[in-house]
Amino acid sequence: MSSTSIEWTDVTWNPIRGCSVISPGCVNCYAMKQAHRFSGEGKAYEGLTKLTSAGPQWTGKVMLAEKQLLAPLSWRTPQRVFVNSMADLFHEAVPFDWIDKVFAVMALAPQHTFQVLTKRADRMQAYFETRTTRHIIAAAAKDMPGGKADGWNGKCDHEVCNGPWPLPNVWLGVSVENQKYADERIPLLLQTRAAVRFISYEPALGPIDLENVPIPAPGADHYGLRGVAQPLAEKDSEPDDWKYWTRHSAKLDWVIIGGESGPGARPFDVGWAWSIVKQCQAAGVACFVKQLGAVPIVPAGRQQHWDWQTIDRTEDQRFTEHDANARVWRLNLKDKKGGNSAEWMQGLRVRQFPEARA
Repeated sequence: MSSTSIEWTDVTWNPIRGCSVISPGCVNCYAMKQAHRFSGEGKAYEGLTKLTSAGPQWTGKVMLAEKQLLAPLSWRTPQRVFVNSMADLFHEAVPFDWIDKVFAVMALAPQHTFQVLTKRADRMQAYFETRTTRHIIAAAAKDMPGGKADGWNGKCDHEVCNGPWPLPNVWLGVSVENQKYADERIPLLLQTRAAVRFISYEPALGPIDLENVPIPAPGADHYGLRGVAQPLAEKDSEPDDWKYWTRHSAKLDWVIIGGESGPGARPFDVGWAWSIVKQCQAAGVACFVKQLGAVPIVPAGRQQHWDWQTIDRTEDQRFTEHDANARVWRLNLKDKKGGNSAEWMQGLRVRQFPEARA
Protein backbone atom coordinates (compact mmCIF):
# COMPACT_ATOMS: atom_id res chain seq x y z
CA MET A 1 0.00 0.00 0.00
CA SER A 2 1.28 3.47 -0.90
CA SER A 3 -0.13 6.59 0.70
CA THR A 4 -1.12 9.32 -1.71
CA SER A 5 -2.11 12.98 -1.83
CA ILE A 6 -4.68 12.27 -4.57
CA GLU A 7 -7.89 13.52 -2.99
CA TRP A 8 -10.33 11.10 -4.66
CA THR A 9 -8.61 7.91 -3.49
CA ASP A 10 -7.09 6.50 -0.30
CA VAL A 11 -4.07 4.51 -1.50
CA THR A 12 -2.33 3.53 -4.72
CA TRP A 13 -1.42 0.03 -5.92
CA ASN A 14 1.00 -0.52 -8.79
CA PRO A 15 1.17 -4.17 -9.94
CA ILE A 16 2.11 -2.94 -13.44
CA ARG A 17 4.94 -0.52 -14.17
CA GLY A 18 5.76 1.41 -17.32
CA CYS A 19 3.81 3.24 -20.00
CA SER A 20 4.14 5.44 -23.11
CA VAL A 21 2.88 8.81 -24.30
CA ILE A 22 -0.39 8.49 -26.20
CA SER A 23 -2.01 11.95 -26.22
CA PRO A 24 -1.43 15.58 -25.12
CA GLY A 25 -2.52 14.81 -21.58
CA CYS A 26 0.62 12.66 -21.18
CA VAL A 27 3.15 15.39 -21.96
CA ASN A 28 3.75 16.48 -18.37
CA CYS A 29 2.96 13.10 -16.81
CA TYR A 30 3.96 13.13 -13.14
CA ALA A 31 4.37 9.33 -13.14
CA MET A 32 6.90 9.49 -15.98
CA LYS A 33 9.04 11.96 -14.03
CA GLN A 34 8.64 10.08 -10.77
CA ALA A 35 9.57 6.75 -12.39
CA HIS A 36 12.75 8.23 -13.86
CA ARG A 37 14.02 8.94 -10.35
CA PHE A 38 14.00 5.17 -9.76
CA SER A 39 15.09 3.97 -13.21
CA GLY A 40 18.73 3.25 -12.44
CA GLU A 41 20.27 -0.21 -12.44
CA GLY A 42 18.62 -2.48 -9.91
CA LYS A 43 15.87 0.01 -9.11
CA ALA A 44 12.10 -0.47 -9.41
CA TYR A 45 11.71 1.26 -12.79
CA GLU A 46 14.95 0.16 -14.43
CA GLY A 47 14.71 0.43 -18.23
CA LEU A 48 11.21 1.92 -18.21
CA THR A 49 12.23 5.54 -18.80
CA LYS A 50 14.94 7.41 -20.67
CA LEU A 51 16.27 10.94 -20.50
CA THR A 52 15.65 13.05 -23.63
CA SER A 53 16.00 16.72 -24.57
CA ALA A 54 12.35 17.08 -23.50
CA GLY A 55 13.10 15.49 -20.13
CA PRO A 56 12.31 11.98 -18.87
CA GLN A 57 10.19 9.88 -21.23
CA TRP A 58 8.66 6.42 -21.03
CA THR A 59 10.41 3.82 -23.19
CA GLY A 60 7.20 1.87 -23.85
CA LYS A 61 8.43 -1.14 -21.89
CA VAL A 62 6.24 -2.54 -19.11
CA MET A 63 6.72 -5.04 -16.31
CA LEU A 64 4.61 -7.03 -13.86
CA ALA A 65 5.61 -6.21 -10.29
CA GLU A 66 5.15 -9.69 -8.79
CA LYS A 67 5.94 -8.54 -5.25
CA GLN A 68 3.21 -5.92 -5.41
CA LEU A 69 0.56 -8.06 -7.08
CA LEU A 70 -0.90 -9.69 -3.97
CA ALA A 71 -0.56 -6.71 -1.62
CA PRO A 72 -4.29 -5.80 -1.36
CA LEU A 73 -5.08 -9.27 -0.01
CA SER A 74 -3.30 -8.34 3.23
CA TRP A 75 -5.03 -4.99 3.71
CA ARG A 76 -7.86 -5.53 6.17
CA THR A 77 -9.22 -1.99 6.43
CA PRO A 78 -11.44 -1.15 3.43
CA GLN A 79 -9.77 1.31 1.10
CA ARG A 80 -10.43 3.16 -2.15
CA VAL A 81 -7.50 1.90 -4.24
CA PHE A 82 -6.24 3.70 -7.34
CA VAL A 83 -4.91 0.90 -9.56
CA ASN A 84 -1.69 1.67 -11.45
CA SER A 85 -1.11 5.31 -10.72
CA MET A 86 2.31 4.74 -12.36
CA ALA A 87 1.11 2.87 -15.43
CA ASP A 88 -1.89 2.06 -17.62
CA LEU A 89 -3.41 -1.36 -16.92
CA PHE A 90 -4.63 -1.60 -20.52
CA HIS A 91 -1.39 -0.50 -22.19
CA GLU A 92 -0.91 -2.32 -25.48
CA ALA A 93 2.24 -4.03 -24.15
CA VAL A 94 0.46 -5.50 -21.10
CA PRO A 95 -0.63 -9.10 -21.85
CA PHE A 96 -4.21 -10.02 -21.02
CA ASP A 97 -2.98 -12.74 -18.66
CA TRP A 98 -1.27 -10.06 -16.53
CA ILE A 99 -4.56 -8.16 -16.45
CA ASP A 100 -6.28 -11.42 -15.43
CA LYS A 101 -4.01 -11.62 -12.39
CA VAL A 102 -4.80 -8.04 -11.37
CA PHE A 103 -8.55 -8.67 -11.66
CA ALA A 104 -8.22 -11.95 -9.78
CA VAL A 105 -6.71 -10.07 -6.83
CA MET A 106 -9.47 -7.47 -7.00
CA ALA A 107 -12.07 -10.27 -6.98
CA LEU A 108 -10.45 -11.77 -3.89
CA ALA A 109 -10.43 -8.43 -2.04
CA PRO A 110 -14.11 -7.40 -2.06
CA GLN A 111 -13.58 -5.22 1.01
CA HIS A 112 -11.77 -2.67 -1.18
CA THR A 113 -13.02 -0.43 -3.97
CA PHE A 114 -10.61 -0.45 -6.93
CA GLN A 115 -10.46 2.55 -9.26
CA VAL A 116 -9.04 1.69 -12.70
CA LEU A 117 -8.23 4.62 -15.00
CA THR A 118 -7.01 4.28 -18.60
CA LYS A 119 -6.42 6.26 -21.77
CA ARG A 120 -6.76 3.04 -23.79
CA ALA A 121 -10.51 2.58 -23.72
CA ASP A 122 -10.47 0.44 -26.86
CA ARG A 123 -8.25 -2.19 -25.27
CA MET A 124 -10.25 -2.12 -22.05
CA GLN A 125 -13.42 -2.79 -24.00
CA ALA A 126 -11.74 -5.65 -25.90
CA TYR A 127 -10.59 -7.21 -22.63
CA PHE A 128 -14.06 -7.22 -21.10
CA GLU A 129 -15.62 -8.74 -24.20
CA THR A 130 -13.64 -11.94 -23.60
CA ARG A 131 -13.59 -12.28 -19.81
CA THR A 132 -15.75 -13.53 -16.95
CA THR A 133 -15.01 -13.93 -13.25
CA ARG A 134 -14.53 -17.67 -13.76
CA HIS A 135 -12.08 -17.02 -16.58
CA ILE A 136 -9.82 -14.61 -14.75
CA ILE A 137 -9.79 -16.57 -11.51
CA ALA A 138 -9.08 -19.87 -13.22
CA ALA A 139 -6.31 -18.30 -15.30
CA ALA A 140 -4.65 -16.77 -12.25
CA ALA A 141 -5.37 -19.50 -9.67
CA LYS A 142 -2.00 -21.16 -9.91
CA ASP A 143 -0.30 -17.92 -8.86
CA MET A 144 -2.51 -17.14 -5.90
CA PRO A 145 -1.30 -17.58 -2.31
CA GLY A 146 -1.76 -20.79 -0.36
CA GLY A 147 -2.65 -23.06 -3.27
CA LYS A 148 -5.14 -25.73 -2.24
CA ALA A 149 -5.13 -24.46 1.33
CA ASP A 150 -6.93 -21.36 0.11
CA GLY A 151 -9.41 -23.33 -1.95
CA TRP A 152 -7.57 -23.26 -5.26
CA ASN A 153 -7.30 -26.46 -7.28
CA GLY A 154 -6.79 -25.16 -10.80
CA LYS A 155 -10.40 -25.94 -11.76
CA CYS A 156 -11.88 -22.82 -10.23
CA ASP A 157 -14.12 -24.39 -7.64
CA HIS A 158 -13.55 -21.40 -5.37
CA GLU A 159 -16.76 -19.48 -4.57
CA VAL A 160 -15.32 -16.28 -6.04
CA CYS A 161 -15.23 -17.92 -9.46
CA ASN A 162 -18.99 -17.86 -9.68
CA GLY A 163 -19.32 -14.31 -8.42
CA PRO A 164 -20.81 -11.36 -10.33
CA TRP A 165 -19.19 -9.93 -13.44
CA PRO A 166 -18.31 -7.15 -13.83
CA LEU A 167 -16.85 -7.04 -10.35
CA PRO A 168 -19.03 -4.86 -8.09
CA ASN A 169 -15.98 -3.41 -6.31
CA VAL A 170 -14.19 -2.23 -9.47
CA TRP A 171 -14.81 1.19 -11.00
CA LEU A 172 -13.69 1.75 -14.61
CA GLY A 173 -12.69 5.18 -15.91
CA VAL A 174 -11.07 6.95 -18.83
CA SER A 175 -8.90 10.06 -18.87
CA VAL A 176 -10.07 12.81 -21.22
CA GLU A 177 -8.22 16.10 -21.65
CA ASN A 178 -10.37 17.84 -24.28
CA GLN A 179 -13.39 17.31 -26.54
CA LYS A 180 -11.48 15.18 -29.07
CA TYR A 181 -10.50 12.55 -26.53
CA ALA A 182 -13.85 12.73 -24.75
CA ASP A 183 -15.51 11.88 -28.07
CA GLU A 184 -13.10 8.98 -28.65
CA ARG A 185 -12.91 7.39 -25.20
CA ILE A 186 -16.21 7.98 -23.42
CA PRO A 187 -18.37 6.01 -25.90
CA LEU A 188 -16.02 3.02 -25.54
CA LEU A 189 -16.22 3.28 -21.76
CA LEU A 190 -20.01 3.33 -21.93
CA GLN A 191 -19.99 0.16 -24.02
CA THR A 192 -17.91 -1.60 -21.34
CA ARG A 193 -19.77 -3.27 -18.49
CA ALA A 194 -18.85 -1.85 -15.08
CA ALA A 195 -20.31 -1.31 -11.61
CA VAL A 196 -19.29 2.36 -11.85
CA ARG A 197 -18.06 4.29 -14.88
CA PHE A 198 -16.19 7.55 -14.49
CA ILE A 199 -14.07 10.04 -16.37
CA SER A 200 -11.04 11.97 -15.17
CA TYR A 201 -11.01 15.35 -16.89
CA GLU A 202 -7.39 15.94 -15.86
CA PRO A 203 -5.26 17.55 -16.95
CA ALA A 204 -8.06 19.61 -18.49
CA LEU A 205 -6.55 21.17 -21.62
CA GLY A 206 -9.68 22.37 -23.37
CA PRO A 207 -13.42 22.70 -22.84
CA ILE A 208 -15.66 19.63 -22.92
CA ASP A 209 -19.37 19.64 -23.64
CA LEU A 210 -20.60 16.22 -22.51
CA GLU A 211 -23.87 16.80 -24.33
CA ASN A 212 -21.95 16.55 -27.61
CA VAL A 213 -20.26 13.23 -26.87
CA PRO A 214 -21.64 10.36 -29.00
CA ILE A 215 -23.27 8.03 -26.49
CA PRO A 216 -24.29 4.41 -27.08
CA ALA A 217 -27.93 3.64 -26.30
CA PRO A 218 -29.99 0.45 -26.10
CA GLY A 219 -30.98 -0.58 -29.59
CA ALA A 220 -28.66 1.86 -31.33
CA ASP A 221 -25.00 1.83 -32.32
CA HIS A 222 -24.53 5.26 -30.78
CA TYR A 223 -26.70 7.85 -29.17
CA GLY A 224 -25.87 11.40 -30.11
CA LEU A 225 -26.90 13.79 -27.36
CA ARG A 226 -28.06 16.29 -29.98
CA GLY A 227 -30.40 13.78 -31.62
CA VAL A 228 -32.87 11.28 -30.20
CA ALA A 229 -32.02 7.70 -31.12
CA GLN A 230 -34.89 6.23 -29.11
CA PRO A 231 -38.14 7.60 -27.68
CA LEU A 232 -37.87 8.91 -24.15
CA ALA A 233 -39.94 7.56 -21.31
CA GLU A 234 -43.58 8.66 -21.44
CA LYS A 235 -43.24 10.71 -18.26
CA ASP A 236 -40.75 13.02 -19.98
CA SER A 237 -42.32 16.16 -21.40
CA GLU A 238 -39.33 17.03 -23.53
CA PRO A 239 -36.20 15.28 -24.86
CA ASP A 240 -33.73 16.09 -22.11
CA ASP A 241 -30.96 14.07 -23.77
CA TRP A 242 -28.42 14.30 -20.95
CA LYS A 243 -30.89 13.02 -18.34
CA TYR A 244 -32.00 10.24 -20.69
CA TRP A 245 -28.41 9.07 -20.84
CA THR A 246 -28.07 8.91 -17.05
CA ARG A 247 -31.22 6.81 -16.60
CA HIS A 248 -29.83 3.83 -18.53
CA SER A 249 -27.15 1.26 -17.79
CA ALA A 250 -24.84 2.88 -20.34
CA LYS A 251 -24.18 5.94 -18.22
CA LEU A 252 -21.50 7.87 -16.43
CA ASP A 253 -21.56 7.79 -12.65
CA TRP A 254 -18.76 10.17 -11.76
CA VAL A 255 -16.69 13.02 -13.22
CA ILE A 256 -13.34 14.19 -11.76
CA ILE A 257 -12.06 17.64 -12.78
CA GLY A 258 -8.51 18.94 -12.44
CA GLY A 259 -6.16 21.53 -13.91
CA GLU A 260 -2.53 20.67 -14.62
CA SER A 261 0.14 21.24 -11.99
CA GLY A 262 3.91 20.94 -11.80
CA PRO A 263 6.68 22.36 -14.02
CA GLY A 264 5.43 23.46 -17.44
CA ALA A 265 1.78 23.34 -16.38
CA ARG A 266 -0.59 24.53 -19.07
CA PRO A 267 -3.34 27.06 -18.28
CA PHE A 268 -6.70 25.90 -17.00
CA ASP A 269 -9.73 28.06 -17.75
CA VAL A 270 -11.82 27.87 -14.59
CA GLY A 271 -14.89 28.22 -16.80
CA TRP A 272 -14.29 24.68 -18.07
CA ALA A 273 -14.74 23.35 -14.55
CA TRP A 274 -17.78 25.56 -13.97
CA SER A 275 -19.44 24.17 -17.11
CA ILE A 276 -18.87 20.52 -16.19
CA VAL A 277 -20.09 21.03 -12.63
CA LYS A 278 -23.32 22.52 -13.97
CA GLN A 279 -23.75 19.69 -16.48
CA CYS A 280 -23.27 17.09 -13.74
CA GLN A 281 -25.69 18.83 -11.40
CA ALA A 282 -28.35 18.97 -14.12
CA ALA A 283 -27.92 15.25 -14.81
CA GLY A 284 -27.62 14.03 -11.23
CA VAL A 285 -24.07 12.75 -11.81
CA ALA A 286 -21.52 12.83 -8.97
CA CYS A 287 -18.78 15.40 -9.53
CA PHE A 288 -15.41 15.88 -7.85
CA VAL A 289 -13.40 19.07 -8.44
CA LYS A 290 -9.87 18.01 -7.51
CA GLN A 291 -7.80 21.10 -8.26
CA LEU A 292 -7.62 24.22 -10.43
CA GLY A 293 -4.00 23.55 -11.36
CA ALA A 294 -0.89 25.70 -11.22
CA VAL A 295 -2.14 28.18 -13.84
CA PRO A 296 -5.86 28.84 -13.27
CA ILE A 297 -7.11 31.60 -15.57
CA VAL A 298 -10.33 33.46 -16.34
CA PRO A 299 -10.84 35.63 -19.44
CA ALA A 300 -11.83 39.06 -18.16
CA GLY A 301 -14.99 38.99 -20.25
CA ARG A 302 -16.39 36.26 -18.01
CA GLN A 303 -15.91 38.03 -14.71
CA GLN A 304 -19.67 38.10 -14.08
CA HIS A 305 -19.51 34.34 -13.38
CA TRP A 306 -17.19 34.57 -10.39
CA ASP A 307 -17.26 35.89 -6.87
CA TRP A 308 -14.41 38.35 -7.29
CA GLN A 309 -14.51 39.32 -3.63
CA THR A 310 -12.80 36.04 -2.70
CA ILE A 311 -10.35 35.72 -5.61
CA ASP A 312 -7.02 37.52 -5.94
CA ARG A 313 -6.06 37.97 -9.58
CA THR A 314 -3.59 39.73 -11.86
CA GLU A 315 -3.67 40.42 -15.57
CA ASP A 316 -1.36 37.98 -17.36
CA GLN A 317 -0.49 38.77 -20.96
CA ARG A 318 1.23 35.40 -21.45
CA PHE A 319 -2.13 33.72 -21.92
CA THR A 320 -3.87 36.26 -24.16
CA GLU A 321 -3.88 33.67 -26.95
CA HIS A 322 -6.46 31.81 -24.87
CA ASP A 323 -9.03 34.49 -25.71
CA ALA A 324 -7.94 37.04 -28.29
CA ASN A 325 -10.94 39.27 -27.58
CA ALA A 326 -10.42 39.75 -23.86
CA ARG A 327 -7.72 40.17 -21.27
CA VAL A 328 -6.88 37.10 -19.24
CA TRP A 329 -6.78 37.08 -15.47
CA ARG A 330 -4.61 34.60 -13.66
CA LEU A 331 -5.95 33.61 -10.25
CA ASN A 332 -3.36 33.97 -7.51
CA LEU A 333 -3.97 30.95 -5.31
CA LYS A 334 -1.68 30.10 -2.41
CA ASP A 335 -1.87 26.36 -3.05
CA LYS A 336 0.60 25.61 -5.85
CA LYS A 337 -1.69 22.96 -7.35
CA GLY A 338 -4.83 25.01 -6.84
CA GLY A 339 -6.10 22.20 -4.66
CA ASN A 340 -7.34 24.11 -1.62
CA SER A 341 -11.09 24.37 -2.15
CA ALA A 342 -11.31 27.13 0.46
CA GLU A 343 -9.64 29.42 -2.13
CA TRP A 344 -12.25 28.70 -4.81
CA MET A 345 -15.54 30.34 -5.58
CA GLN A 346 -18.37 28.59 -3.77
CA GLY A 347 -19.88 26.96 -6.86
CA LEU A 348 -16.76 24.87 -7.50
CA ARG A 349 -16.47 23.42 -4.00
CA VAL A 350 -17.93 20.10 -5.08
CA ARG A 351 -16.39 16.80 -3.99
CA GLN A 352 -18.88 13.99 -4.41
CA PHE A 353 -18.45 10.23 -4.80
CA PRO A 354 -20.67 7.90 -6.83
CA GLU A 355 -22.81 5.06 -5.62
CA ALA A 356 -22.30 1.63 -7.17
CA ARG A 357 -25.31 0.27 -9.02
CA ALA A 358 -26.80 -3.01 -7.83
